[in-house]
Amino acid sequence: MHKSSNFSGLNLVKSAPICLLDIFHRCVDSETALDTSLLYLIDMFGTAVFAVSGVLLAGRLKMDPFGVMVLASVTAIGGGTIRDMALGATPVFWIKDTNYLWVIMITCALTMLLVRRPKRLAWWILPVCDAIGLAVFVGIGVEKALIYQDSALIAIIMGVITGCGGGIIRDVLAREIPMVLRSEVYATACIIGGIFHTTALAMGYSSSTALLSGVFSTLLIRLGAIRWHLSLPTFALTK
Repeated sequence: MHKSSNFSGLNLVKSAPICLLDIFHRCVDSETALDTSLLYLIDMFGTAVFAVSGVLLAGRLKMDPFGVMVLASVTAIGGGTIRDMALGATPVFWIKDTNYLWVIMITCALTMLLVRRPKRLAWWILPVCDAIGLAVFVGIGVEKALIYQDSALIAIIMGVITGCGGGIIRDVLAREIPMVLRSEVYATACIIGGIFHTTALAMGYSSSTALLSGVFSTLLIRLGAIRWHLSLPTFALTK
């Protein structure tokens, strides 16, 4: 069993260049605008980072390879799937473009090969990976929502769903309280990032500039919350 597991992992690693070349040709050889190419590359990057966070959590919980793949997959594409279904964008993105699935599988294989002792990892690696994926997916969610409708409010909501949805499913499967339901600055960072994004578009900035402004604002707020242990006030009913 151990040999076949390594064999399949090596096959996925060997297929990485083919997947990367396909992604590169989509961005360079097509006639799409730079904004579309940037959006696609950032989406792939966010998929990989969120998949890493799923693998690391699965490793801490000592899951088998199938469990690792499931946790990485729901983290990486769960939020986007909910978003596409809400917007009526069917088939959902990873069915229309299987590069997303290849990125997840290759990321899982590489992470499992490179990270052998998850207990010795620095405590901040998982939350930082989660923060990067969160920021990227909020931007992607806002952009995709604006393709289907003009409401800034709906775009921000779709950004929050894209960013938080996969993490919620991941945490539920891992029997943990989802980040979005804790007092940490999590969904709030998504909302602020979405506001920066839509405001930049309303002010006439390009899609790329607006996207990056939203991504970096979400990321900085979330990283700041992790670094300084920032949290929101809680609501509690006293007896």
